[in-house]
Amino acid sequence: MAYQGFAQEYLGMPAVTRAYTTACVLTTAAVQLEFITPFQLYFNPDLIFRKFQIWRLITNFLFFGPLGFSFFFNMIFLYRYCRMLEEGSFRGRTADFVFMFLFGGFLMTLFGLFASLFFLGQAFTIMLVYVWSRRNPYIRMNFFGLLNFQAPFLPWVLMGFSLLLGNSIIIDLLGIAVGHIYYFLEDVFPNQPGGKKLLLTPGFLKMVFDTPEEDPNYNPLPEDHPDHQPRGQDQNEQQHPQ
Repeated sequence: MAYQGFAQEYLGMPAVTRAYTTACVLTTAAVQLEFITPFQLYFNPDLIFRKFQIWRLITNFLFFGPLGFSFFFNMIFLYRYCRMLEEGSFRGRTADFVFMFLFGGFLMTLFGLFASLFFLGQAFTIMLVYVWSRRNPYIRMNFFGLLNFQAPFLPWVLMGFSLLLGNSIIIDLLGIAVGHIYYFLEDVFPNQPGGKKLLLTPGFLKMVFDTPEEDPNYNPLPEDHPDHQPRGQDQNEQQHPQ
C-alpha cells in the first residue's frame, strides 16, 4: 500500500517538477553507489570549453552533495516550491516554466564563469523559492516552529539558516539575485509606464511543451462529429418504428 501511495504521488507530480527532482535524486544515487564521482559533474569552464565536456553545464545543477541532512533539506524545498510554481502561476504554461529554468540556469552559469562555484543546484532552488515568495506575498510562513513571517522573507530566512550551519552564503545570494532579475523582468517591468515584456518564450518551446488550444471558431464536418448518425437513417426509423 505504501508503494502504491508513493507511486501515485510520484505520477501525480507535474512534468517539469517530476523530471528535475528525479534527475537530482538519480544523480545523487549514482554518486552514492560510486557509478560516477562529483569530479565528473562539477562546473569547470576549462573542461567544458576546451575538453568539450558539455554535460557539466547540466550536471552541476543536479548534485546537492552526499546523502545527509543538507541533501534532504534541499530536496524538500526543491520539490515543494518547484511544484507549487508549476501548479500555480505556471499552470498550463509549461513552456514558460521551462524557459524560466533556462533563463535562470544561463545567468547562474555566466556568474559561475567568474567565480569559483562548483555546484549551482542550491542557487537554483533559492531562485524558485524567491519567485514563488514574491508571487505569494501575503502567505504566512512558519520555519521549524521558531519564526513566523510572510513569504517574501523566506529566501532570506533560508540564507540565514545556511549561515548558521557554517555554509557560504554566496550561493544563496546568487539564487536570490537571479530570482529577482527574473521576477523584475517578468512581473514588474512590463507593468511599469513604458515597460514591456522582455522575456519571450521561444516558439519551439511552446510547440514542444504546450498543448495547442482548440480554435473556438472551428466547426467540425458532420462525419467527424462523434454523435453523427445518417439523416436518412433517422427518417426511416421515424417512418417505420420497430
